[in-house]
Amino acid sequence: MQRTPRVVWLRPVSAAVVAVIALVFPIGKVTPPLAARASASTQAPADLRLTAGRAQAFVDARDRHLNYLPGEVLVKFKPGVSLDGEQRALMALRSRPDAGGLQWEGDVAVLRDGSQTDATVLAAQLSSQPEVEYAEPNYIAPIPRSETIYQAEATPAGARPAGTPNDTDYAARQWNFADLNVPKAWDIQPGGKPDLIVAVIDTGISVTKTTMTFQVSTGTSIISASVPFDVSPDLNAAKFVKPFDFAFFGSGSPVLDMDSHGTHVASTIAESTNNALALAGLAYNVQIMPVKVCVSYWEVEFTRAANGILTLPAIDAGGCAFSAIASGIRYAADNGAKVINISLGGSGTSQTLQDAVNYAVQHGAFIAVSAGNSHDEGNGIEYPAGYAPNIDGLMSVAATGRSRTRAYYSTTGSQVEIAAPGGNSRDGGSAGVIWQETLNQFDLSPLLVSPRFDRYAEAGFQGTSMASPHVAALAALLISQIGSAATPAVLEQMIRTTALDLGAAGRDDEFGYGLIQPRTALFGRGIRK
Repeated sequence: MQRTPRVVWLRPVSAAVVAVIALVFPIGKVTPPLAARASASTQAPADLRLTAGRAQAFVDARDRHLNYLPGEVLVKFKPGVSLDGEQRALMALRSRPDAGGLQWEGDVAVLRDGSQTDATVLAAQLSSQPEVEYAEPNYIAPIPRSETIYQAEATPAGARPAGTPNDTDYAARQWNFADLNVPKAWDIQPGGKPDLIVAVIDTGISVTKTTMTFQVSTGTSIISASVPFDVSPDLNAAKFVKPFDFAFFGSGSPVLDMDSHGTHVASTIAESTNNALALAGLAYNVQIMPVKVCVSYWEVEFTRAANGILTLPAIDAGGCAFSAIASGIRYAADNGAKVINISLGGSGTSQTLQDAVNYAVQHGAFIAVSAGNSHDEGNGIEYPAGYAPNIDGLMSVAATGRSRTRAYYSTTGSQVEIAAPGGNSRDGGSAGVIWQETLNQFDLSPLLVSPRFDRYAEAGFQGTSMASPHVAALAALLISQIGSAATPAVLEQMIRTTALDLGAAGRDDEFGYGLIQPRTALFGRGIRK
């Protein structure tokens, strides 16, 4: 489908910046949305959960190098504490906030105190009160960024090997599926059951075609922009169930991806397969529950501009509040998800997040979570991955490259339990990353005054974010194969015991129990052919 070219406004930048962005995002082919979809009229956005104050808190956290939202704490009161008791506890704070104004995420209250931006001080003051079970800063998981992002320039040439799907670029680009012998796994369990729900807790996945009017800053003035959205042409919209937004829209709907991370992750799990288009997904028949818990550059910019702020946020403004992640995990477990993927992590140790993960596993949901990408930047433990060794049914996933060596960025440590392909640009360049269909990277550039989110392209990302959905998809195939006997703990045991040992003999801090082996796990007899 051909599209009429449109005028694109660019903010003033140096030639050097343009040159750098051209290297990172090479111009490539773009897949337009399906022509058969009826167009939607332009509409104003619904009420926003992301307030101007919350958007500024994300900006301040980034500028001050904080791992929490300034002035925000999560408070859990002891069982049986009344509203009066809650108010007594809050009186320990200088601002004397009104207990009736607390925002609740389940049984945890989110307190925002503009008079004290140091959330560790607020948490300490509240923790000392007899009515409070615990109080902690509202930590942030940054949206993971690949060091190198590639966008497809042309469809690779090459014959399709026998037994592989007919997706046009599968054979040439999806080395990760070949490395895991996925076609042979599909012989046993072809794509999973269509009634199985996998929740993707991330930046969102666009679930509808719409155009919305947002305010944006040109740097010198505020203007209105019509911003189009559409569903990925290689993610069947009929697969989406019970989407919910815990980060941007106050109503929880619609769910829209303004970053591309969530769509890429979901595509590894369930991109449409054997449809003669683009690439494939490992558990391509399952349903996807899009749970948006993050805001990125554009959500922050839209909110700030709507409040008359001309100054542009940093490119990496935004993130994923632990309060939203925890709410998303509980929502997924309560609404039928049997598998949850969380390709996110932050440095804060959070009781709220740990309780949410335990809740989901106890309610029958297996969770795959990225181990982290900080090996060369301190190699610190991220959460919820750090909880994995003590929770059967929560697996922390490290990343491998084409050579089955640890990806250079992949965090190591006792929390690592399993490994899967995450890509490594130092091991094959653009041919060594993980390719999936996601939002066209050029359309998202902060250099634009008006972005668009209705065009898609094949993009190569790398990270433990890309490794984790391989494990989530394998869990979905296993549940589809063995049914109700596949409890979270049983799934973890099956994935562990059938993994291909890499690195030091036995479990090690680089690969955990080894590289996942989908066919072996499904076959169930330890055969690795």
